[in-house]
Amino acid sequence: MRSAAARPVNVKPQGKRYYPTPALEKGLDILELFASNPEGMTVSEVARRLNRTMSEIFRMLLCLEHRGYLAQSASKDRYHLTLRLFRLGQEHPPTKRMVTEALPVMHAVAHKLRQSCHLGVLDGGHVVILAQVDSPESTGFYVKVGSKVDLMHAATGHVILAHQTPDACERAIQEWVRETDKKKPADLDDHLEKIRSRGYERRASYEVTGVVNISFPVLNSQGNAIAGLTVPYVKRIEDTVSVQEIIDALSEASRQISEAMGASTEEPLQKPSDAPKKSSRSKK
Repeated sequence: MRSAAARPVNVKPQGKRYYPTPALEKGLDILELFASNPEGMTVSEVARRLNRTMSEIFRMLLCLEHRGYLAQSASKDRYHLTLRLFRLGQEHPPTKRMVTEALPVMHAVAHKLRQSCHLGVLDGGHVVILAQVDSPESTGFYVKVGSKVDLMHAATGHVILAHQTPDACERAIQEWVRETDKKKPADLDDHLEKIRSRGYERRASYEVTGVVNISFPVLNSQGNAIAGLTVPYVKRIEDTVSVQEIIDALSEASRQISEAMGASTEEPLQKPSDAPKKSSRSKK
């Protein structure tokens, strides 16, 4: 979104017929203003910045809050954007394009690693699975397309949070707090920093014993995570593919999808310290 400085409502787009809609423009001005002020704003601050009266701004804020675009802070003195605009964006063709770009890469990963993989995005206090490719083996762990997982119980969600801007990350966490009525986990900041440092998440499943989730971010042109690519690794008795090989394959796969979405990923997404010194396979 563009920066939302106060502007008169009678500015006309060049070369196009224009029919003023003051109420709509007022609402868009407010949304654009909040988009450039992630720390949130009070009613008086919004009125002053947009050169509007307190009463008309207050009515607009109530409407936007009712529709889910704005939310109040815990102290009730400030408003801030929710992720509703982000969720609307997920229904936009770029999201379908991401799935289209991701699926061939995911099929190659599943075939190479003999493991399933899935692609997820944030949706309020949850992660929604957009795409899933099964393992070619008869056994494995699978996640259904369209299923929702609690943000704090999802490696996919954590890897996305760790690779977003601090403001976007905090907004997502606060929305989870509001939806679940739970407190932010005390160790979350340290955990996200560790993910950020190594470039990916590797952690035992929060919900299923014996599954280790390995997740890499899918980045946009600004270098921020828009999705997470995850392999729920299940160790089979006859497996010859090592965890490090899974990490390497996911790193390359997430790089390919990120580049397709406009990201510049000249360097591998995993940190050099995580890369193996030489290629090896685990013994049976």
